[in-house]
Amino acid sequence: MAMSVQLSSSSGLWVPNSPHRVPSRGKPGSPSALAATPPTLSSQPPTIQIVGLRGPSWSENGIANPNSNTFDGCEGENNLWSELDTDLYHWTKALRPVQWFPGHIAKAEKELKEQLRLMDVVIEVRDGRIPMSTTHPQMDLWLGNRKRILVLNREDMISTEDRNAWAEYFTRNGTKVVFSNGQLGMGTMKLGRLAKELAANVNVKRRAKGLLPRAVRAGIVGYPNVGKSSLINRLLKRRMCPAAPRPGVTRELRWIRFGKDLELLDSPGILPMRISDQSSAIKLAICDDIGERSYDVTDVAAVLVQMLTKLPAVGGDALRKRYKINVDSQCGKTFVEKLALQLFNGDFHQASFRVLSDFRKGKFGWTALERPPR
Repeated sequence: MAMSVQLSSSSGLWVPNSPHRVPSRGKPGSPSALAATPPTLSSQPPTIQIVGLRGPSWSENGIANPNSNTFDGCEGENNLWSELDTDLYHWTKALRPVQWFPGHIAKAEKELKEQLRLMDVVIEVRDGRIPMSTTHPQMDLWLGNRKRILVLNREDMISTEDRNAWAEYFTRNGTKVVFSNGQLGMGTMKLGRLAKELAANVNVKRRAKGLLPRAVRAGIVGYPNVGKSSLINRLLKRRMCPAAPRPGVTRELRWIRFGKDLELLDSPGILPMRISDQSSAIKLAICDDIGERSYDVTDVAAVLVQMLTKLPAVGGDALRKRYKINVDSQCGKTFVEKLALQLFNGDFHQASFRVLSDFRKGKFGWTALERPPR
């Protein structure tokens, strides 16, 4: 595959694809190894070209073609997502780590573990755009054998192809999944019925012991800003939980009664103390599922641009039509710099925030940033 790596003279964001293929005198794939390759005199930024087999997403001159939507069936699409994951891993290695663990999360995590023993069923809410990045690495350990319902929220922000791929994946793995839109209430009634059905045997056992029936207890857990409180408000059909489109609004656990048959536990978003997977951390930042203070907005916007040019549902055309800026063969930070000069008088922060905001509002079309692992 003929590949091109663009380096911006004003940034440290570099774009390796397969580091073991980069010829250099230093350690393969390291920034020093890239620096060891002498630049060529050109009006364009220096380019490192790696020559190999040519795939459909690369043009004849060896330069990346971000607008290519060509697939060789399902296998080609799977390969594209796999390559994107590999690229993202290398892009994030050159950036400042994204970490966010405010004090209230540690307290909430301790209380949540104590409340788990009271739950008949656990409802785990994830962001439908990044389902794998919005699950806590210790969630399975905490839940054990408890019955679980997986909710992929923000169904309206992903494509039908994304939805079908994730539905098939979780069904194949025996996980009960509900797609929802917490803002509009889609999927909430199905969720309520499913929670009662899964915990129906609770009162069967209580009657066998001569005890009176009680309401089913369902705990709603998940990362910050994935829509837990909005989901509860839609179930109750009234605003019982504070909700806002930013992480960290809910700061304490709270049990809420839903009719006579169901009790819901609203909990703050729970994150690991240290996020080791920086590819996931960047996607949390892109989707606004982590606090803004945890990341450099320009770095995150630059990575988003690079991701969008590779996604078949978006590509470079969507960016070019939106901003009237050519994105062919440019690294993300160079694109953000041009946008800043063209629309924001050189303000990189405002330009970066505009790119992120446009993605979150669906200005490039609705698309997930992840597909199921192979």
